[in-house]
Amino acid sequence: MLLKELNRIATTALPIADFKEHLRLGTGFSDDDVQDNLLDMYLRAAIAAIEGRIHKALIVRYYLYTAHAWKDLNSVTLPVGPFHSIRYFQVFDVTGKRINYPTSQFRTELDFHSPKILPKGISWPQIPVGGYARIYFYAGISRSWNELPADLAQAVFLLAAHYYENRYENAASNTSIPSHINVLLEKYKKIRLFGGRG
Repeated sequence: MLLKELNRIATTALPIADFKEHLRLGTGFSDDDVQDNLLDMYLRAAIAAIEGRIHKALIVRYYLYTAHAWKDLNSVTLPVGPFHSIRYFQVFDVTGKRINYPTSQFRTELDFHSPKILPKGISWPQIPVGGYARIYFYAGISRSWNELPADLAQAVFLLAAHYYENRYENAASNTSIPSHINVLLEKYKKIRLFGGRG
């Protein structure tokens, strides 16, 4: 299984001005934007860390999921959510020959934690030996920063500020998410029962 993000969050979609206010950086000067690239970097780092922790995309993006074999022969569980829509469903044989399946042939279980794609009929596309499948889809909690739940937006700002304020410290000491930020993320994490088996 391979998941690839096909479009990054646009810089114009990031709340640089609000983050400056959060950090209480000075404004009204001719060089107000001198740190914008740095703030952009820490916001992206915080978003990536939080998305990795909760296994969900904060802002809707376009993804490519590649599989060489199905774990379930009647469906596929996407590794990131929440799911929005499928754009393409393709299966390739060992020679590279492609079969395109209409997205209208599939339905989705819109589980917040583990979105699943299933066939509408009884036939699920099989992957030939040596072949692979590609699913292009959109996923994310919000379509824009302003639509993001307040607790997640606050978690991003707090973690980005943590990275910013400790940027001169040893990088190895800044890899974990502080506990007060983790508290904000708890309800977005998938609950694992029976040691992860249920």
